[in-house]
Amino acid sequence: MTQHGPALNFRDFLGTLLADGDAVAIGRPVDPELEVGAVTRRVYETKAPAPLFNHLTGAAPGFRILGAPAGLNTADRTGKGAYGRLAAHFGLARDSTPRDILERLIAAMHADPLPPVVVADGPCKENIRTGDAVDLEAFPVPLLHQEDGGRYFGTYGFHVVRSPDGTWTSWSVARTMLNGRNTLVGPAMPQQHIGMIHDMWREKGRATPWAMVLGAPPAALAAAGMPLPARVDEDGYVGALTGSPVEVVQAETHDLYVPANAEIVLEGWISHDETAPEGPMGEYHGYSFGHSKPQPVFHVEAVTHRNDPVLPVCAAGLPPEENHTIWGTMISAASLDVLRSAGLPIDLAWCSYEAATCWIVLSVDTGRLARLDIGERELVDRVAEVLFGSHAGWLVPKVILVGDDIDITDIDQVVWAMATRYRPGENEHCFPEAPGIPMVPYLTPEEAASGRGGKAVISCLQPEQFRGASRGTTASFRTSFPAELQQHVLDNWASYGYR
Repeated sequence: MTQHGPALNFRDFLGTLLADGDAVAIGRPVDPELEVGAVTRRVYETKAPAPLFNHLTGAAPGFRILGAPAGLNTADRTGKGAYGRLAAHFGLARDSTPRDILERLIAAMHADPLPPVVVADGPCKENIRTGDAVDLEAFPVPLLHQEDGGRYFGTYGFHVVRSPDGTWTSWSVARTMLNGRNTLVGPAMPQQHIGMIHDMWREKGRATPWAMVLGAPPAALAAAGMPLPARVDEDGYVGALTGSPVEVVQAETHDLYVPANAEIVLEGWISHDETAPEGPMGEYHGYSFGHSKPQPVFHVEAVTHRNDPVLPVCAAGLPPEENHTIWGTMISAASLDVLRSAGLPIDLAWCSYEAATCWIVLSVDTGRLARLDIGERELVDRVAEVLFGSHAGWLVPKVILVGDDIDITDIDQVVWAMATRYRPGENEHCFPEAPGIPMVPYLTPEEAASGRGGKAVISCLQPEQFRGASRGTTASFRTSFPAELQQHVLDNWASYGYR
């Protein structure tokens, strides 16, 4: 019996998008070489429905690609629905707000994990190829940007690895580039969980048993991109998040387990000493740097997939795309949880999608702030100590503090707060020794090599807000008119002549 529901079955998720008009089935031939990437990038930038490419040039009949699986939508007339595709990853309503999504993610972090359930078989086993029959080039692997150093198979999937002692199974998101008929190449940074486990196997002089899941249960993909603490199994978190344990099936070639209804599963091992050039690639910060890097080689010994498999792809680059909508949202939830758990007066955390996961905005509860009776520097130091010392904070270099009168999920309000409340030379506090992800584009080569530098906390808090007051009132539709008049205007909007 196949597990169903859009959060736990990618095929159901796709069906939901099509039924809601949030995906478009494209029947005309489309070339995986650049055309798929161009259409997908245009979808992101116009907030259009996700493109389902049903007829791919040069591909076997039935092989499909879904672009922009977590792209943003255009909001409806009530201002809702922009996060519909993201909400569907968690089985939430299309009109869910960022706060709705974050609170759901945080609640699951504090619920009892629901470990996966092993089943004997699943749709991911409908087609099985092993050994010499493995041919990754038979799939319509796209060239997503003309600057890319190769075709990327894994842009919206996750790795499955387990520590040698069997006590920690990690699901983690990282890209993989096609390297030949049966090999891939991609990063496994030592600060990432896949890199930590890979190092454990390398220390034993052994290759790392590995699998990659594409077309995964959407909630599982999102969890794999969440900066949970080391040695926390993402599979149990997914069960807590969805209220149902994930059904998994044993791999063909080793004792790792993968979601039973995944679209495509690759199995094999990560070499402990072999590397190959990877990249360049259009990346999450919006740039493509014209060079490759030596990265570990992933050897594929088995491929299993559903009938008519769908390969989801993210055409990374200028935001918003999945690195921002999925990864940024999961970072926001993990950051908010660690700050709340430390007793700090943070009401909400949000990685503004437009900032390419290079900043996180924190909404400060000014009432609680006043009761703490502290100044800006002490608040900044407390936030930096907690956040920059966490796995979530390692990923985001800049932190912006604003009062809770600002809707931090509205980039216009964040920009207004920065423009009118940040005082140059006084409200920016740098932390050059704080550890951080080396992929931030403005880091110097020395900072990137050391994994430190380029981190700051910027305060857009007014001095009065530390005492529970504010400097002036906001002049806007929501604040400058009686509630009954606001509703009257909304009710009569069409009769004024507006659509």
